[in-house]
Amino acid sequence: MTTATAIERMEQEAIDICRDLIRIDTTNFGGNKGAGELEAAQYVVRRFEAVGLEAKIYESVPGRANVVLRIPGTDSTLPALIVHGHLDVVPAIAEDWSVDPFGAEIIDSMIWGRGAVDMKNMDAMIIAAILHLHRENLTPRRDLIIAFFADEEAGGDYGAGWMVKNHPDLFAGAEEAISEVGGFSVDINGRRAYMLQTAEKGIAWLKLTAQGMAGHGSQINADNAVTSLAAAVHRIGEYQWPLSYTKTTTSLMEQVAELTGLEFDPANPQPLLEAMGNVSRFVGATLQNTANPSALQAGYKHNVIPGQAEALIDCRTLPEEHEATLATLRELAGDRVELSMVHEQDSLEVPFAGNLVDSMVKSLLDEDPEAIVLPYMLSGGTDNKWLATLGITGYGFAPLQLPPELDFTGMFHGVDERVPVDSIKFGVRVLENLLRSY
Repeated sequence: MTTATAIERMEQEAIDICRDLIRIDTTNFGGNKGAGELEAAQYVVRRFEAVGLEAKIYESVPGRANVVLRIPGTDSTLPALIVHGHLDVVPAIAEDWSVDPFGAEIIDSMIWGRGAVDMKNMDAMIIAAILHLHRENLTPRRDLIIAFFADEEAGGDYGAGWMVKNHPDLFAGAEEAISEVGGFSVDINGRRAYMLQTAEKGIAWLKLTAQGMAGHGSQINADNAVTSLAAAVHRIGEYQWPLSYTKTTTSLMEQVAELTGLEFDPANPQPLLEAMGNVSRFVGATLQNTANPSALQAGYKHNVIPGQAEALIDCRTLPEEHEATLATLRELAGDRVELSMVHEQDSLEVPFAGNLVDSMVKSLLDEDPEAIVLPYMLSGGTDNKWLATLGITGYGFAPLQLPPELDFTGMFHGVDERVPVDSIKFGVRVLENLLRSY
């Protein structure tokens, strides 16, 4: 039987590992620019090797490192479960932060730093739970495939995408996976609810390119590329996408209505969104397609009209609405602007039902019996999209019990990212329960 001392050791290890990983700069600027994940991958391997577990590093290109470890279960007839995280983080501009973004300081009982939320907290919980199971001779029922990927924050071409294309055998026998951005708590009408991610929007990272006549800035120019591009960006940025509900978002809104006593009016979801508090914007983005201009590039001198202007658009699409959304964007861009695809991935939507869902719910309720677990859709994306190309069903389950006042979802890619120490302790207990019993 696992002792209280062993559980406390696991909790402390999760905290220590999270801080260690934050201190390793794995900034990903995209386009294979950044510090790379190799140092973090080597750290992960050393932690496993210290207890006799053999993990292996796979570099897609020098410095872009992925880690995979397979742990045999007691029942080889059961399909394997993939438990995965990513080692890279988005950039952090130090002068915008109130602390060193790679300092991993503990302030107000929270770990501060880039990756504390996305997603070195979950990486640490995975590692600590596996170390605990191994030390306590607790063999899981099914094979566990533990993976830490590179490049998730830039689409996964050097990480999960490269792994499923070049090493699909490592995931043989797996049918399900769990990873980030699910299992965190919110307060709804005084009731703690855990948001289990069962869907995620599709991705279309687009480039707009306008061609025009280059010339002197003092002249009349009716074929100005910047003007054409600006008009297209304005049309796309101001477009009001209609509300649209999927099975996941309908189920979530119906259950929130039941919890709050409010009516679910599909034409006006705002009262229900407001009842969800800090996650209202996070969930609200899943009730429609979105397309946000995110970068502009044109010209090189004040008095020179450039012959070309470019913009980047971050488009996220609902299940079964991807092509229709792209068609709308082409129409909005207009005849004078070319629309091209930079990166594209399908949306995901899986049932809020089945043995894995039941086990995730049970592992949460074992720690928090009075809570409720709800399905939701992620407005962003995860590496579950890449695993889906191998026929693997993925869920977001990085369990955290959070203070109601903490704007957790607002800190994804934000400034002063932080996670409560007690939330990590809770999460690693839940995760260990799931990995041991499922």
